[in-house]
Amino acid sequence: MTIVPEDDCLLVIERIIKAPREKVWRCWSEGDLLKQWYCPEPWRVIHAELDVRPGGRNFVIMQGPDGQEHSVAGVYLDVVRGRRLVFTDAFDRSWVPSGKAFMVGDIELNDTRDGHTDYIARARHWSIADRQAHEKMGFHEGWSVAAAQLEKLAQSL
Repeated sequence: MTIVPEDDCLLVIERIIKAPREKVWRCWSEGDLLKQWYCPEPWRVIHAELDVRPGGRNFVIMQGPDGQEHSVAGVYLDVVRGRRLVFTDAFDRSWVPSGKAFMVGDIELNDTRDGHTDYIARARHWSIADRQAHEKMGFHEGWSVAAAQLEKLAQSL
């Protein structure tokens, strides 16, 4: 489900993932699991380093069907185990600024009454132009497909 963002630089998706919150958390916090769902097919993650703690680095390499690679590096700003991950590409590692900051990701996980997970993914951009570029890249479709892949994996754990 797409929800109305609270400001012009924000993109948000929300959905119920039919899996327990702890399994969804594992899919976000364990590199071997993240590699199985993180980007929409036919793209795939070929490398994932996750140091899931405030100030910890994340580094992911995605590979497209023609062999092209795209890497994303950043740091975790806030981590509430099992509930919330906030990360940014504004820093590469150890608070070293990156070449160009694009967004802050904010993943929120909440229990539902039936044991599933209310999943909210926010992308906060530095500018309206960055938000618009992310929309043109296919934010809503891509993040929704990835969330469906996440759900399928979490259900199998």
